[in-house]
Amino acid sequence: MSYILLERVGVDFVMFGARRNIRLSFLDGITGGRILPGTLRSHPIVVKALDDISMELRSGDRVGLIGHNGAGKSTLLRVLAGIYTPSAGRITIEGHITPLLHQSPGLEMEDSGYDNIITCGMLLGMSLEEITAKAPEIIEFSGLGDYIQFPVRTYSSGMLARLSFSIATALDPGILLLDEGIGAADAQFSDKATRRIKEFIAKTDVLVLASHSEALIESMCDKAALMHHGQLVEYGSVASVTRSYHQLLRAA
Repeated sequence: MSYILLERVGVDFVMFGARRNIRLSFLDGITGGRILPGTLRSHPIVVKALDDISMELRSGDRVGLIGHNGAGKSTLLRVLAGIYTPSAGRITIEGHITPLLHQSPGLEMEDSGYDNIITCGMLLGMSLEEITAKAPEIIEFSGLGDYIQFPVRTYSSGMLARLSFSIATALDPGILLLDEGIGAADAQFSDKATRRIKEFIAKTDVLVLASHSEALIESMCDKAALMHHGQLVEYGSVASVTRSYHQLLRAA
């Protein structure tokens, strides 16, 4: 059973060298985190990327994060993944976190496809034994054949995408953190990849998905969280949160 509890979580970014000007004043009203008023005329400027976020997620929840660019969606995912340390508040997590914030981290262009499977699998949290056991299935799904023994610098962009996708979706996720979905490589591969993604999501105990695609969130999630300037405006059903987001856009 997986569980996440965020209690008044905040994240501040200190912007060294940033200079306050008219353009920054304008942008502060429409995008990005909230710039703390006390720092407007001082250096460094402090941006509150997340402000007083409280949220509870239980086993079975599929939550979509909705909001404008810079609303705090990706920052929240990175806090849950342990990449950023909160400046305030407390986070309680029970269960294994699987962050897919990039399709496949750590590709080494001089190494073979097989060596990259091992390296990337371990970077994604698998043990050497786990990723070694999964390697034959990853190779088969990727369709790379004998190319798996070649350096990945010799791969086409489509082959690289196939390898990355196959590694990323071979995990056994508990709590899955997903940023903007996962690319499905070339058109010939897309139907196979779509089926794989559905199976992958179905195995997940808790899903937190950040995306600008309302259709993607509606198809994958049963709850949504509306983020605005680093604050949680609404947390509830996808339909209700989507309506509130449209109202926010019209008001802006």
